[in-house]
Amino acid sequence: MRTRFIAMMATVASIAAATPALARDLTVVGFGGATQDAMRETLFKPYEKKVGAKLLEESYTGGIAKVKAMVETGTTTWDVVQMDENEMILACDQGLLEPFDWKTLPNAADIIAPAKSDCGVGAFVWSEILAYDGDKTSGVTSWADFWDVKKWPGKRGLRKQARMTLEIGLLADGVKPEEIYKVLATKEGQDRAFAKLDEIKPYIQWWESGAQPTEWLASGEVVMTSTYNGRVIAANHEGKNFKMSWTNQLYAMDFWAIPKGGNTEKAFDLVNYMTSPAPQKAFAEKIVYGVTNAKATADISAKIAPQLPTAEQNMAGALALSTPFWVDHEEEIQQRFNRWVAQ
Repeated sequence: MRTRFIAMMATVASIAAATPALARDLTVVGFGGATQDAMRETLFKPYEKKVGAKLLEESYTGGIAKVKAMVETGTTTWDVVQMDENEMILACDQGLLEPFDWKTLPNAADIIAPAKSDCGVGAFVWSEILAYDGDKTSGVTSWADFWDVKKWPGKRGLRKQARMTLEIGLLADGVKPEEIYKVLATKEGQDRAFAKLDEIKPYIQWWESGAQPTEWLASGEVVMTSTYNGRVIAANHEGKNFKMSWTNQLYAMDFWAIPKGGNTEKAFDLVNYMTSPAPQKAFAEKIVYGVTNAKATADISAKIAPQLPTAEQNMAGALALSTPFWVDHEEEIQQRFNRWVAQ
């Protein structure tokens, strides 16, 4: 009898181990900070109320290493993950993500074309812009001004990665947005970008998390910085007077992706909800990022719409991040960038 009981319990344990996704709450993972705070209020909690079930949250700093480890060991506990487009494509190519069937997904007809990927759907459009404290600095309008340390002395904040930082260098050097990736694809163009960064290297303070640039502006550690437009809006909601220059903004899209081996059916339901018009409208009005559902765009308030990265006036001279370029070249260029930073 005892032997049979032990065998039965072993069978139950093996079944539970083989199907962990069925025995736990749905887990959604973002990049943290103000963006995830906005997601919690406008997407996650309303979804919990809609389905009557708890939604667990985690955050990370990007990369595909953890998703890869989970999928390859059969221990997936992340069901829906916010990913940069290039990392989403890399994970997709490695078979780590569930494919999206755009013929059957409920919101497919309303999702803008750039937001439809083989293994993900655009969550929102964000922008990296030049920001400064309006109480301490004035007259800054472009990346060229960012380089003028005589007129505006002090530290500059830039993200500690090649992607988007080299583009900023070339924009400051007068390269037109439509020529950026043609130039950057050559060794001469890369040399030009690094040479431009050399000009202000002693003044650069490197940020690695989205919260740092606005914290440094507030403390006066930097005079101006590259940062995400949504972070500036969030800081201003808390009483700051930070200003943004939309000239040559760099914009891109983050995606919702679903790692293999998780709560796939429920994950797709959550993604469908988060890309529906009402939740997207609420999210955009909370943190002022662009939406990917066309119906949501039309509903955004007239007060908020001009502040979106996707507003017509803000798109003039804007640079779209080239995901194909960085998928092909990021490893080699980032290695050079790391060596340059360390010199």
